[in-house]
Amino acid sequence: MSRNMEPLIVGRVVGDIVDGFIPSVKMSVIYNSNKQVANGHELMPSVVTAKPRVDIGGEDLRAAYTLIMTDPDAPSPSDPYLREHLHWIVADIPGTTDASFGKEIVSYEPPKPVIGIHRFAFILFKQRGRETVMPPASRDYFNTRRFAEENGLGSPVAAVYFNAQRPTAARRR
Repeated sequence: MSRNMEPLIVGRVVGDIVDGFIPSVKMSVIYNSNKQVANGHELMPSVVTAKPRVDIGGEDLRAAYTLIMTDPDAPSPSDPYLREHLHWIVADIPGTTDASFGKEIVSYEPPKPVIGIHRFAFILFKQRGRETVMPPASRDYFNTRRFAEENGLGSPVAAVYFNAQRPTAARRR
């Protein structure tokens, strides 16, 4: 496994959400035009209320990609019985562009963790063709592996995740 896979393995993104893969496309996820998502770093829920800019690398504008954002820790990391909770899917993103050029098939739902520290993962797949990805039936009990298989997406080509938790309430004196 490559060095940039280590945080995904340690953070159990590889294992809980996807199987091991070899990253082959650059992807950057930026909230509020200045908060770049880095594996394992924490972002406050107030920072992630609006959908991020997701830049996709690749070498070919004709290639199409699907982006999935999911929470494998719903409703709580100690009892993730809703695993996974789907937050966003954008399909048909042309290579070398960003997610705004794709087709949003599941609208962005901002992370709102209630209990514990949740992981929010962005997983990128290369599509075999355009307009081949169908929306899932539900956001709850979503399964990235099954979705990829049902839509012929193969293994991921990029992934990154951040942690978020409920802001602590102001303490009363």
